[in-house]
Amino acid sequence: MATGKFLWSFTKKFFTFGIVGLTISDRYGSVIPVRGSSMSPTFNPRTNSSSSSLFSDDWVLVEKFCLTKYKFSHGDVVVFSSPYNHKEKLIKRITGLPGEWITTRNFNVVKIRNGHCWVEGDDPSLSMDSGSFGPVPLGSVLGRVTHVVWPPQRIGTVAEQIPQNRLSSS
Repeated sequence: MATGKFLWSFTKKFFTFGIVGLTISDRYGSVIPVRGSSMSPTFNPRTNSSSSSLFSDDWVLVEKFCLTKYKFSHGDVVVFSSPYNHKEKLIKRITGLPGEWITTRNFNVVKIRNGHCWVEGDDPSLSMDSGSFGPVPLGSVLGRVTHVVWPPQRIGTVAEQIPQNRLSSS
């Protein structure tokens, strides 16, 4: 009889913890891995090894308070759903905001529509970003990356880096 009470108590605590954890990760923040090298050297800087594993990837804190009024600024690193596959999540830096004119890496000038932003990876040679698929709807942004939380030697805040001479007055 004691085993039944223990199992029931454990099950209730497990589900309660799961629901609370899911609510926190859905509304306030979560920790996710950064895969690939498109945001190097900000994330996943590589020296001689190009191998990627669960333990060598950077893990970052994604805060979701910015989603209430879509408060973003130039240089913010955001997580968003890929325009090609909504299940795939991409991490890039905002270089243009709604209503702005931006000079792309190909020297084209583009006006960003309302409700969209222009995102780019820190390593242009390895990045599939707005230069490939155009402006990203703000509704597909899932949060802003604020800190690196893993590996221990890289723990710290994520700096806002703003590309120079990219905004145009056209």
